Amino acid sequence: MKTILPLFLALAGAVSVQAKLVTQTVAYKQGDATLEGYLAYDDSVAGARPGVLVVHQWLGLTDYEKHRAEQLAALGYVAFCADIYGKGIHPKNTSEAGAEATKYKTDRALLRARVNAGLDVLKKNKLVDTKRVAAIGYCFGGTTVIELARCGADLAGVVSFHGGLDSPTPADGKNIKCKVLACHGADDPFEKPEDLAAFEKEMRDAGVDWRLIKYGGAVHSFTQPDPGFSNPGAKYNERADRRSWADMKSFFAELFQ
Repeated sequence: MKTILPLFLALAGAVSVQAKLVTQTVAYKQGDATLEGYLAYDDSVAGARPGVLVVHQWLGLTDYEKHRAEQLAALGYVAFCADIYGKGIHPKNTSEAGAEATKYKTDRALLRARVNAGLDVLKKNKLVDTKRVAAIGYCFGGTTVIELARCGADLAGVVSFHGGLDSPTPADGKNIKCKVLACHGADDPFEKPEDLAAFEKEMRDAGVDWRLIKYGGAVHSFTQPDPGFSNPGAKYNERADRRSWADMKSFFAELFQ
């Protein structure tokens, strides 16, 4: 046993050294604002590959989104986490998070400008095949990627995970050029039935290639082990998390074939 353990540790160290995942913090600008995103890709993948923009929930860019980017990188994509709030802005509680998120939800033009700035960074990366780009987002970020689609961004598709699906300007649906996947907790108490109905109507009226998947037993924030606040209406659901990630992968397989 004494001889086996050092050998095991040596092999583990060798595997660690050979790991191909590359991550880095990327500073960029939108107007006068300095933003700070997070890039992840697998250095062992040859040539250009699809890119995926990741947009954070209401607490801002955290380790949660960075982990998702790393998962995407392991699948062979170049992933870039956008920073909507700005460098150094990290809400410490629900009150601060609500105020920050509301700032952008009530100014959709600014929200679109911020997310498009992140998309530009991703598309300018030399490893990205710009004809195969998608965006995903969580909660606030789910709302954001739908806004990205509504402003006519050149994307293959967007995926919203438990995002707000209200339709403040239904006519903007006609600008959507990409496919839309909304992964929704069937028992989410924060999503008003009328907002869900308005989203569906907007998609239908605009002739969008869309799908809405509802996960039974799931509430808000079902993909996040720690949603950032204690509320029975926002809780992790392992089954819905696993199924929605599989649905996203299937969606991407269709987009990027």
